[in-house]
This record gives sequence, C-alpha cells and structure tokens, in this order.
Amino acid sequence: MKDNIAQLLHEKELLTSRLKKMLNGTIEIREKNNSKYIYLHYREDGIKCSKYAGEYSVELYNLILENNQLAKEYKKRLKAIKKELGLLAYQELELSDEIKTNIDLARRNLVDSIYKQARLEGVATTYSDTETIVNGGKVKDMSLSDISKVVNLKRSWEFIMSEGVITYPTNFNLLYQINAIVEDGFSYTAGKLRTVPVSIGGSTYIPPLPYEAKVKDDLNSIINSNKDDINKTIDLLLYVMKSQLFLDGNKRTAVIFANHYMISHGYGLIVVPAELISDYKKHLTEYYEDKNDLIRNFLIEKCLIRIK
Repeated sequence: MKDNIAQLLHEKELLTSRLKKMLNGTIEIREKNNSKYIYLHYREDGIKCSKYAGEYSVELYNLILENNQLAKEYKKRLKAIKKELGLLAYQELELSDEIKTNIDLARRNLVDSIYKQARLEGVATTYSDTETIVNGGKVKDMSLSDISKVVNLKRSWEFIMSEGVITYPTNFNLLYQINAIVEDGFSYTAGKLRTVPVSIGGSTYIPPLPYEAKVKDDLNSIINSNKDDINKTIDLLLYVMKSQLFLDGNKRTAVIFANHYMISHGYGLIVVPAELISDYKKHLTEYYEDKNDLIRNFLIEKCLIRIK
C-alpha cells in the first residue's frame, strides 16, 4: 500500500498543475465598442478572483465550458487522493525555513539546472531554447525527442519541489516515480527496474541486474549511514548511475533523485556544469571501472551550490 504514496503525490501534483493552467470558472461576457470579451470568476485558496480570458469566440466559449467540466473531475479526484493518502497514514510535514529557501534557490536555477542536465544527455539545446521550452514557448530547429526530454526534466523538477513530495522520504518509491516522469513517452518500461542486461558506452563495466529488495536495502543503507548529508547525496547519485537501474534515463533520474535529498535537507543543489561534462564523464567512467574515486571530489568541488 505504501508503494502507492509516491504515485498519488505525482498525480496530485499533475492535476494541481493542470488546474492552475486551465481557463475555467464562471463565465461573464462583457460588451464594449460592439465587441464581446470573456471574463472568468473563480476562487483561489478561498479568495474570489477574476481574470480576462480573451475576446469572445464560440471556440473559446466552448473550450471554457469543457474545461469547467474537466475542472470538476480534477477537483473530485484531488479530494479522493487526499482521502487515499489519509488512509495510507501519510501526513505532509511543515517546511522549515531552510527547505523553503532551498526550494526558492532551486526554482531560481530551474532553467540553468535543466539546461545543464539536457547537455549532459547530449540534447541539442541552447540556454535560450531551454528557457523558452520551460516557459511553455515553442522553439525551432530542435527535434521533438529533445524537446520532450527538456519538458520531462521540467516536470521532474517541479514534481520533487511540489507540496507534499519535498517532505516525502528519498526512497525507492520516489526513485521509480522520477524515472517514470523522466522517461514518459520514451519507453514502456519507464518507472520499472530493467530486466535485461545492459552495457555502458565507453566503459568495460557491466552492471548486474537490479532486484527491488536489494535496491531498497542499498538505498536505506546509504540514507541511514553515518556520513554527512552531502556525502549521502553523492552516494545516492553515484549508486543510481552505476547500478543502471532503468533501461534509460539513469543519469537524469539520479541527479533529480539526489537533488530531492539535497533540497529536502536544505543543503543546496547538485548539477554538473555544461563546460565540465567531458571531465565529469571521464571521472565517472573511471569510477565505474573502479580505477579511482576522483568523481566524488569533482562533484563536491565543481557541482555543488551550497546553502550551508
């Protein structure tokens, strides 16, 4: 039953996000200079609000009517999710000032973090194009696949920073939910541990097949170790990458998973700078092959944005 909590939190975040972006509410049509305009009235956090929706058209009017019906269904489902979370004994913890500060830092650096991750994955994007995609705009000269990867990264970051999720434990259930978002639309195995052997390009290391019980134990061992939180973050990051737990998206999943731990403890962010990708890959390959442990110092010295 507890395995469902991360999925419910993701669904809650998704529905809440859709509601915020959706044109819905009580319709008012105003006339001025022989033209008609649509205004919407609605409640937000119990407060009455109004906003301009656009110049009147049958298409816009019908869209709002359809959205109103969808909004009712979303709100009904959100109430059901709240009830299901209650039955699972899940309680949202109040955020400390440090965590709130860290979330603000992550949001201010969202475009930069996504850009760096995308470049790490070989996505052909510029900072400007990444910013446009994150803000919901359209870009030219980028493949649909690359655009989808950027969009999924945005969704993943927003998920880990959303209400309820940031106070949820950094555990296996959260890990596979992150991969499900990162790989959404790319693989039917998104969010599932791989069941076939894989190799790593440029390395002789062959990761063993992952098993859920062992992965859970390994993650618990890292979290419950006597190391400080920064080194726990590094261990989580490297464990997910070296284990290659999923068929694809392991580096993206690992970075976001590790940042959930960082942010939820108010320590900052960890992202590989775009200009240091070649150094990072070199250190990571040597780490995979047990040649050295230089990747740890590299991550701490070059990739951390610290709060404390």
